[in-house]
Amino acid sequence: MIVTTKELFKAAYGKYAIGAYNINNLEQTMGLFRGNIQSKAPFIIQISKGARSYTNKLMLEGIIRSADQVFPEAVFAVHLDHGDEETCMDCINSGFYSSVMIDASSKSFDENIAITKRVVDAAHAKGLVVEAELGQLGGVEEHVNVSEADAKLTDPNQAKEFVTRTGVDSLACAIGTSHGAFKFTGTQGLHFDVLAEIQKRLPNFPLVMHGSSSVPQDEVARINAAGGKLLGAKGVDDNQFRKAATLGVTKINIDTDGRLVWCRVHREHFMKHPEDFDLRPAGKEFMAAYADFIAAKNVKLGSANQLDDVRKMLGI
Repeated sequence: MIVTTKELFKAAYGKYAIGAYNINNLEQTMGLFRGNIQSKAPFIIQISKGARSYTNKLMLEGIIRSADQVFPEAVFAVHLDHGDEETCMDCINSGFYSSVMIDASSKSFDENIAITKRVVDAAHAKGLVVEAELGQLGGVEEHVNVSEADAKLTDPNQAKEFVTRTGVDSLACAIGTSHGAFKFTGTQGLHFDVLAEIQKRLPNFPLVMHGSSSVPQDEVARINAAGGKLLGAKGVDDNQFRKAATLGVTKINIDTDGRLVWCRVHREHFMKHPEDFDLRPAGKEFMAAYADFIAAKNVKLGSANQLDDVRKMLGI
């Protein structure tokens, strides 16, 4: 069942975080649903601007609609990840999405507010929920490309003003994470002090962590052993997710890790079976591996075994 992120955040706030997972194809979708049903977790499907144009936006929407029928016990939101104003408006008018993210974080503070407010007004008129971003995460992911020098943490004082002036429903904060597989080059970590200050100014308001893949080192090692060259890849310690949840983080974005699982499974499969040209055996391996990954990640997020309570809260 498709619900809004606002409904999921109400259930999760202060207790656990909802996993927000990016998908691009059928195999990821099936693995994602199976993993969340396996771990009895509510979840958020994220569709990026790049995913919408990978084939055709209607193809991916059709796959998700089908998955909703195949897994009627699932409770999830469908969310546009890192949308510009044009893409947000297209999703708002499509009648499919329950949530959109407007990312105008590269603009000035006032310009970010103006753009976000336009999207919020349009979305709220149709009952949709809006996420925005303040501060800038470093790293590279699809069309998002911010150098380490240009990355900047969210200013807690600006956060309160931003939310008040825009009416946005949740806020993505820059607290030290970054996009892609190369998040940290040294001993950097999450700035929980900044997060605590934001929560103090915005009590009971849903906060979001982007760029939160953990980049499992066993996955990286196996990819490299099968011919990959991911040297120096390092991610967020997922043991820190629960602490972030106590500080108001209700949504944690995970994309890169799913790509790593896909890469590892396919590299190893065709390395072991060089005679194979059928895409389905590798696809089946990936769906099972991705489902296990999702289930394990939900335990770290605290969202595992929360599905029954969420369904009860929603009256379904």
